[in-house]
Amino acid sequence: MRAKVSGTISLEAVVLPDGNVGEVRITRSLDPTFGLDQEAVRTVKSWKFRPGMRQGQPVAVWVIVELEFTLR
Repeated sequence: MRAKVSGTISLEAVVLPDGNVGEVRITRSLDPTFGLDQEAVRTVKSWKFRPGMRQGQPVAVWVIVELEFTLR
């Protein structure tokens, strides 16, 4: 029997001044049985962002990321 899982995982991530992702927090989870939460964190940590700017200098900022999954 195959499980059908779909939904959105919400995360908060800190974008560091160099554009890399630091800490990631899951704010809305899916069923942990399928490992989608961990995959979402791994994926977001691999992304590169344009950092926030304050007075012309790059600064760390928190961003909200939502990832939608559908497994059939």
